[in-house]
Formats: sequence, C-alpha cells, structure tokens
Amino acid sequence: MSKLRGFIEFNRITEENIPVHSRVKNYKEFTLKPSDKELEKQGSRCMDCGVPFCHSGCPLGNMIPDFNDAVHRRSWREALDILHSTNNFPEFTGRLCPAPCESACVLGLISPPVSIELIEKYIVERGFSEGWIKAKVPMGRTGKKIAIVGSGPAGLAAAQQLNYAGHSVQIYERDKKVGGLLRYGIPDFKLEKSIIDRRINLMIEEGIKFITSTEVGKDIDIEELYAKNDVVLLCGGATIKRGLPIPGADSKGIIQAMDFLKNQNQIIDEKIDMHSSLNAKNKNVIVIGGGDTGSDCIGTSNRQGAKSVVNFEILPKPPKQRSNENPWPYWPFTLKSSSSHEEGSKRKWSILTKEFISDKNGKLTGLKTIEVEWKKIDGQKSRLIEIDGTEKIWILDSESYEEINHLEIVTNNKKIKNINELEIVDNQIYANTYQFNNDVCVIINKDTGEVTGIINFKGLRDKVKDHPELDVLNGIAYNKKRKTFFVTGKKWNKIFEIRIFKD
Repeated sequence: MSKLRGFIEFNRITEENIPVHSRVKNYKEFTLKPSDKELEKQGSRCMDCGVPFCHSGCPLGNMIPDFNDAVHRRSWREALDILHSTNNFPEFTGRLCPAPCESACVLGLISPPVSIELIEKYIVERGFSEGWIKAKVPMGRTGKKIAIVGSGPAGLAAAQQLNYAGHSVQIYERDKKVGGLLRYGIPDFKLEKSIIDRRINLMIEEGIKFITSTEVGKDIDIEELYAKNDVVLLCGGATIKRGLPIPGADSKGIIQAMDFLKNQNQIIDEKIDMHSSLNAKNKNVIVIGGGDTGSDCIGTSNRQGAKSVVNFEILPKPPKQRSNENPWPYWPFTLKSSSSHEEGSKRKWSILTKEFISDKNGKLTGLKTIEVEWKKIDGQKSRLIEIDGTEKIWILDSESYEEINHLEIVTNNKKIKNINELEIVDNQIYANTYQFNNDVCVIINKDTGEVTGIINFKGLRDKVKDHPELDVLNGIAYNKKRKTFFVTGKKWNKIFEIRIFKD
C-alpha cells in the first residue's frame, strides 16, 4: 500500500516544458523529466482505493494502484513488470493517451488526481535506461503462421502477443516504415520516432518479420496471404480521410490534416523534400477542429513558421471546472489548453464553417462561418442551432491566406446587421435579411458589401395556406447543376425551387 497520507502531504505535479521560444525551433520532444524522488512522491499520492475507479477509466485495464505503490517503494523493476503485464507499449501510451484513468481517479473528487500517465511514462523509460527491457524470444514455435495487415498500434500489439505464444508472425505495411499513425500521424514533438524504432528493433529480435512498402490487395493478393498463412489478421486502422461536407471543400489551399502531418513526419524521418502546398511558412493558417489532431496541426504550423494560426472549434468554450451536469467519474468537459495552443493560436469557440470561397481558378479566397449554440432538450441529445444574423465572410489573401477584410452589408449607407443563409453565385452574395425585412432576399456585391438588388418573396406566402403558423423567410440555397434557388421559410411546410431572371 502507498503512503497513508501521501495524497495530503504532496501536491500533484506535471512535467515541465522547455520554453516556447526554444522548443518551436525544432521538432524534438520538449518535456523535462522530474526527479525519481518527485515521481516516488507522486506514486504515494495514490489512495489504493477499495474500488479503484481508475481501472474502469483505463481501456487497457492497467493495474494502476499496484504500479503506483511499487514506485512509491522505489521498486521500479517490479513496477515495470506490473505495467507490462497489461500494456505492450507504455512508452507510447505514456506520451499520447488522454489519460481517462486520471479523470476517474477517486482523489479527483477532492483534489487534483494522481499523475498516473506521468508515472507510467517514466516507469518504462527507467526500464529502457536500466536495460531491463530486452527481447523475449519464445522457447518454441507452434508451427502456425500468421499474417498481420497494418503496423499501427493494434497490429504491433497483436504481433507481439501472438509471437509470445510461439506463432510465426509477419506484418505487412504499405508505407516505407513501420508504425502506422504512430509514425505518420503523430508529430515528433509529441513522439520522437526513435521511440518507435527502439521497440521495433526488440520485436525483430523476438522473431517478428516486417514487410514494408507492400500494400495488400495491390502489391500482394489477399488470396496469396490466405494460402501461405493459417490466419490473416486485418489491422488497417483509420486511414481514410474524412472531408467536410460543405461547398468549396475541394478548393486549392484546403489541406487535410493527415496529408499535412504525414508530410512533415516524412521530412524528418525519411528526409524527403517539403511539399510546397503543405508548407505553412509565412502563411495565415485556420485550423478547423479543436481536438488532438487540430492541436498537432497548430504545433506543426508554428514550427514551420506560420504567420498566424486561428483555431475554429464548433463546441462552446468549456468551464474551467466541472459543472453539475458533468460529475465525477465521467470524462471532464473542462477547458484544456494543449502545449500547441500555448505556443500560439487564437481560439474561436462555437463557430461553424458553412462554405469555402474560391476564385475562378479554384483557389481559396475566403470562407463563410456562422456562430452556433447547443440547445439541450430533455431526454434527447443536444441540438446544434445556428444563430441567425451571425454569418460572416472572411476575405483571405490568395497567397498567404491572411484575413484581409470581412464584409459589412450596407444599403443607402446604412449597415444591415442581421443577414444569414449566404450563398455566393456568379461573384455575388444572396442572403436572407433576418429581422430587417422578413420577406426579402438581398443581392450583395462580394467585394464591397453594397446591396445591389432586392428580391421580394412575399408572394410565396400565399402558396403555404395550410400551415397554421406562417413565419419569416428563413432558407435559401443554390443548386449549381440546375442554376436555381431553393427557398423556404421558418415553419413553412413547402420548399420552392425558383430561377432568378435579370432584366
């Protein structure tokens, strides 16, 4: 058992970081190791709960109180054995895991939780530095052959366990090097690739074979794998990129995160040349998405020399502490700032990208956004609500993507504040006029913001007679194929397709 009053005597600590101005000059890890004495104190903060909720928080089922106690007692070798009994690669999880175990820590009810992930990381690093972690070659072989497709975390863990059981294992990887998203999706400043190579070399010593630059189904037929092996295990991972289902998403200047991150990792690890379209140097970058991947893109952009970085997040800004609706031991929806955010980025909350705007050559020149809120409905999931009158056109420089301006809509020298449902057609903006005139759509000069025309849709109301509560015009969408507009209103039970003619 850990120290009885350790959680009272000692405060939680985290890793210190190299200062921002130094660490953004390279792609190396920038955390500073606490002393062994401090880590032993952190282990003593564990209360060795009768019901350790950290177990339920850990997807791997790590025996957390046990290795915390071993660290407290300075039995580091024992702690390593306990950790490896449930976790093949604690050097990865100790750096990358979001640590749900810490959010489930019982101590978190009254005090900051135990620094579980910190302890885990330095248990395994102590194991490597002391030479305790060595190749474990099976005593014998079963004669069974297993082919594993994909060398990401799942493929590697499966290979190690099956090899320990005595089976002969081959891993097929389509990329040049082993590791999957560990190698190509995680920046070096979070996981230096030498950490991966260190483990891979041990696995090779254990008898696992790696076949790289080979795509199953293309370079080798799946039937051939079935014929040569007793089992084929598919561990392809999440390699299909998810695009944004909004107009203009294919514009030049819009980059997928996985393309961006992979290219930078290859530059460092495989010494390839920088792809110009994936270089953020001297550019103004907007990162859409506030999760771990977005954070990685921010950190990479800063290191490449971006002029500025703005981060769009569709969710509202979380509170600094748990709300009553988010009690322990659920995952805490509280404000978190990653190391990348600290290095430099402007965060914009509750904002939704509606459209990307491009010039006639398909090059990105702007984007359209709207503010949103999440409405809670009893017994149902929260709904995303667009806030009328908050749409904004961001005008960008086509080379640097710097925000040059944003449009303010005027007519007769008076500003129109509440416009929404913006559509850009033939270099003009068509928009509803929320709380200005409930029946009209305005035509706006895309360059100046001046209203150049008004379309009155009042006559459409007469065609919606059977609806009990006629409300305002509140919907306009352009159909590029038919060159028509779809028009409707709030609470209308009909949608009209119209074509606009100019005299």
